[in-house]
Amino acid sequence: MIMFKNELALIADAHQCTLYGIADLEGIPTGDLAGFHRGVAFVFQMESWVMDQLSQGPTDAYSVLYKQVNLRIDAMSHEIVRGLERAGCNAFALPASVRSDPENIRGDFQHKTAATRAGLGWVGRNCQLVTKKWGPWVRLGTVLTDAPLTPDRPIEKSLCGKCDQCVATCPASALTGSDWRPGIERDALLDAWACDHYKKTHFNHYHGGHNCGICTQACPHGQKTVKAK
Repeated sequence: MIMFKNELALIADAHQCTLYGIADLEGIPTGDLAGFHRGVAFVFQMESWVMDQLSQGPTDAYSVLYKQVNLRIDAMSHEIVRGLERAGCNAFALPASVRSDPENIRGDFQHKTAATRAGLGWVGRNCQLVTKKWGPWVRLGTVLTDAPLTPDRPIEKSLCGKCDQCVATCPASALTGSDWRPGIERDALLDAWACDHYKKTHFNHYHGGHNCGICTQACPHGQKTVKAK
């Protein structure tokens, strides 16, 4: 699949995506997705000046950026799917932001799982992917596939150290402060229902209460992108 990896590099360049990788997902997807043992994971950086304004919650600028980046993610995902299908492989693009299981506040598969196993970052105490370059100020895309792609080296430990700024700033007290590790249950890191209730109560006018961003804004790994400018 060397030819596809070359094509992937061209696709990423065309979409101005500079951080992507291949995840070994053997045995992780279940149900209808069980046949997919690899994932193409990628992220788009969110504009720093927009993310830095989220200390009190979503803004109009964030609402616009969120929609724009989701469209970019879906466009790149579908192009990756077409490339894999031309190579004779099956592929499935995870939507950028869809809850297929609203009752349990879950999608078809966690973007974060593919991203960590592709070496793009780790899961922080805010239960979000944290990249070394941009912190959690990113949005994620994932394409699942059965293509025999060579995976990248996964990240398997948290690099948050003793930092708990996201935990301290969460207005819903939804973050436990526990360290992430591969395979840990979401509930050990996040009370998803407390988080969701707070968002829908206070920010329902932004995408139906699916966004907050306060813990994201607080992350020092994201803040350094502002200071670097």
